[in-house]
Amino acid sequence: MDPKFLKPYNPQETEPKIYKMWEESGFFNPDNLPERHKEPFTIIMPPPNVTGILHMGHAMMLTLEDIMIRYQRMCGKKTLWLPGTDHAAIATQSKVEKEIAKKEGINRFDLGREELLKRVEKFAKESHDTISSQIKTLGASCDWSREAFTLDEKRNLAVRTAFKKMYDDELIYRGYRIVNWDPKGQTTISDDEIVYEERESKMYTFKYSQNFPISISTTRPETKIGDTAVAVHPEDERYKKYIGKEYDAIFCGVPIHIKIIADKEVEKDFGTGALGVTPMHSMVDWEMAERHNLPKIQVINEYAKIMVGDERILNKKTTEAREIIVEWLKTEGLLEKEESIKQNVATAERTGGIIEPLPKLQWFVAVNKLFIIPHSEISGIKNGQKITLKEIMKNAVSEGQIKIIPDYFSKTYFHWIDKLNDWCISRQIWYGHRIPVWYKETEIYCGLEAPSDEGWTQDEDTLDTWFSSAMWTFSTLGWPEKTKDLELYHPTDILETGYEIIFFWVARMIMMTGYNLGTIPFKNVYFHGTVRDAKGQRMSKSLGNGMDPIEIAQKFGMDAGRIALIIGTAPGTDSKIDENKIRGYKNFANKIWNITRFVLTSNEGFNLDTKTELTEKDEKILTDLKETIKDITADMDNYRFYLASEKIYHYIWHSFADIIIEESKIALNGNDELAKNSIQYTLYQILITSLKLLHPFMPFVTEEIWNSLPHQDKKMLMIEEWTE
Repeated sequence: MDPKFLKPYNPQETEPKIYKMWEESGFFNPDNLPERHKEPFTIIMPPPNVTGILHMGHAMMLTLEDIMIRYQRMCGKKTLWLPGTDHAAIATQSKVEKEIAKKEGINRFDLGREELLKRVEKFAKESHDTISSQIKTLGASCDWSREAFTLDEKRNLAVRTAFKKMYDDELIYRGYRIVNWDPKGQTTISDDEIVYEERESKMYTFKYSQNFPISISTTRPETKIGDTAVAVHPEDERYKKYIGKEYDAIFCGVPIHIKIIADKEVEKDFGTGALGVTPMHSMVDWEMAERHNLPKIQVINEYAKIMVGDERILNKKTTEAREIIVEWLKTEGLLEKEESIKQNVATAERTGGIIEPLPKLQWFVAVNKLFIIPHSEISGIKNGQKITLKEIMKNAVSEGQIKIIPDYFSKTYFHWIDKLNDWCISRQIWYGHRIPVWYKETEIYCGLEAPSDEGWTQDEDTLDTWFSSAMWTFSTLGWPEKTKDLELYHPTDILETGYEIIFFWVARMIMMTGYNLGTIPFKNVYFHGTVRDAKGQRMSKSLGNGMDPIEIAQKFGMDAGRIALIIGTAPGTDSKIDENKIRGYKNFANKIWNITRFVLTSNEGFNLDTKTELTEKDEKILTDLKETIKDITADMDNYRFYLASEKIYHYIWHSFADIIIEESKIALNGNDELAKNSIQYTLYQILITSLKLLHPFMPFVTEEIWNSLPHQDKKMLMIEEWTE
């Protein structure tokens, strides 16, 4: 027996050594796997943002994906798990800008584009190195030789190629529409970068003037100087007689012209049942104005200040103008009711600024425009068919070509697509993929490179981070080149990610892959939930309840942290974790170590490579074990890792240790040589089978034990055959 088993298991000493051994073996790279590994199995790692360090949500993601890869590798698959990081444009630039402002008291415009980008890139590189180190600490068996970055040169070529292709197909256009504007960050932001904060607010009910026949309610009276209509439901008896009529008023010194319109989108039972339509400062109102051909008047600028009116409100912040207008309504006797309400206020995740819906000239992806798809492997869509991007997103899932786990998220997916509008892809920041469009006087040029002749100026904006992320499964495999990797490993087998980005990433990946390759990006989507503390609260720095995966590895060993995250956590459900739970699985790692010591001590002098005649009792034990293996394998094949891990845990601790080992001591200490040899063989078979079953979940301790076992023809556990 290896003398190390005489000492307690030391994960802090073992885990870095084992990871180094795995890396040096070359088996993370599918090209180096043994001959039996033929059929590909691919996961492209959701790229962590280079904005800091990994948290427990990342640990959950990486653990689940590593379980999948290790299991499939043991099953003989040619496994590729391709790692990478995301430049996360707004988040990363915002973080660097805050540091510069704090330390130097200057902003990006003082620095200039070139100098700011140098600083952002330095920060991103340092963050990347930290993240890579953390991923290794977690035990992730990914192929570092193929690592990618959403902003590296290969991905940049892919982005420019896709942009030009979509531009030429008129699926990307520059237009004037309402966008989410962050006055603090001075850029558009995507829906996923909005944080809704519940705040105390006031709902005001009033009329525009004494002779106006309808009362309206709003929380933002300062926007009413930009109203061009009042919308009512066509079947609302209270207002039918006013539909089509027009009125003029002077609202706090601003002349307004209001038309009464009928629109089915108005809720009769909400507020007064009448909606003041402000086309330039509401996405809903903009669409209503388009339907009814209403004029559009902008009254708030990019700095959230009022653009019209007299000295009372001109150039005032919107919050200040609100108070002034409310006082004017009271003075004029127009305010009918003022009530306190709770309101979800849209704020920018990175800056905290209150979002202003503003009309801006931006770049958009047209999701409802028909185009001809030349080649299609998407169910229900034929080669040469006229199709929309929205239909690509729908068909891939509705036809069952992509399976969502758990299935109930499919309804959420379709509901979002049904309401999907054109995607604003331009951002007014400097870090990111620069829009590949150049201007000269009235000419516009879109290409992979700048025009050769002089006088052209490139568009100042960069692309939404999600544009490059949406191409992640195929850009990482070499597209737009037709590489061997792309041919062999795409579509990928599964995307594992958090359910909160089903719309912003998952749907867009399906869209961009369908458009650019005529196929799907992945066959399955597995959603994990949010990792919460023991009280069910979301982990955050402000609450002081966050857990650093690296600290967990140093304190308990990463194996304990990994299995603590998985057991009891079904797909799509939030989970609770604390140090007590992790400590329990540290004890489990010690238990496996002690079981190994007992089995090896009991087998000293016994030839493990010789088939032994078994007693009826031991045959029954191994038959029962085969049934357990069958059950666990079915769970693994169907992504029920929370069940598989729990069954393995209970088998090893309660069946193997508590019952089989305890009962084995009679035969081991007895004089019946047949019974003794039988139980020695049986104990060893259970041990090696248990190590195989447990390896995807707790790879470090199982690999360390496996390498110290005495039997012949032993390979590294990570490439051993899954047990049957």
